[in-house]
Amino acid sequence: MTGPRLLCPERLDQETGRALLDEVRKQTLTPGQTVIMDLSRTTFMDSRGGAWLVEVANHVAAGKGELRCEGHQGKVADFIDMIEPGLVVPPKRKSLEEGFFEEIGARGFNFAGELREFVTLLTDTIYWTLIGPFEGRGFRWGLLVDEIYEMGVRAVRITCMMNFLLGLIIAMLSAAQVAQFGLGIYVADLIVIAFARELAAIMTATVISARTGAAIAAEIATMKVQEEIDALRGMGLNVTQFLVAPKVVALVVVMPGLVALAMISGILGGSLWGILVIGIRPDVWFHETLNAATLSDVFQGMLKCLFFAIMIVLVGCHNGFRVQGGSRGVGLMTTRAVVMDVFLIIVIDIVFAAVFYYVLE
Repeated sequence: MTGPRLLCPERLDQETGRALLDEVRKQTLTPGQTVIMDLSRTTFMDSRGGAWLVEVANHVAAGKGELRCEGHQGKVADFIDMIEPGLVVPPKRKSLEEGFFEEIGARGFNFAGELREFVTLLTDTIYWTLIGPFEGRGFRWGLLVDEIYEMGVRAVRITCMMNFLLGLIIAMLSAAQVAQFGLGIYVADLIVIAFARELAAIMTATVISARTGAAIAAEIATMKVQEEIDALRGMGLNVTQFLVAPKVVALVVVMPGLVALAMISGILGGSLWGILVIGIRPDVWFHETLNAATLSDVFQGMLKCLFFAIMIVLVGCHNGFRVQGGSRGVGLMTTRAVVMDVFLIIVIDIVFAAVFYYVLE
């Protein structure tokens, strides 16, 4: 369907091109119309005039119309031939909605790719922590000391305080249940067994994941965004050896100490309630606590905390290496690292519970 016919000025440049676009905008265009641009009297056209002509074509296309140039000759015709691809606006491709199976397949491929990256990181970490240093490949001992201070010493207060309060809460709740039976002394057994087997390791790992795991993810992600990771690779340094291995060794070293302090803090928190509120004599309370504690319970808590430590560092580094975008990407990956840490802490604890209670006993 033929639409309005517009007469192009004799000179098509910056000023006349803008005026031509304003004239086209005043026209009432209907979908499917072909707007004819008459260039029969145009003898001069520069690059800015051609750009305005392309803008006219885009405006017509936005109204679902088409622009057709006629009457051009000489140098103007050569110029039109050169910019002709810009005058024809390709139709927008209809976006295809992703179906259920496509979505499942995409998620599966993404999961497989991420799992492959994590396994690669795990393999490299095992080599650079257990094999590489003994083959003379080097280890960053100076960074190890700094990481031990940052991950261990600076986390002592928050770890002890959280476990002390948790022990106090558990003693409060359990004492209210057993008071009617006159079995308040068995709260001591409950506190020491719970913290030795489960609570000290889980609470400490949760605190460390929120504190250290988030810091690791943010540090690695920031280095990735600022292209420091690429710079390290460009200098011939192995990123796992340089960044990941010292963090893994440091957290594996400090985690048992933090869990031991957490056990003591939790027991002291429960003892405070048992002695001051329930009214049990201190010597009786602590005697019952020592009788209820076994080395197997302590060993179980210490063993699982080593797996927690390795997992927290690897998850933080893994998410840091996968960051995309700028500061928003850093924040998203830091959050993702903490969520994954908490989830995997529960998964690892379930595995240990199944092994110790259904296989070894």
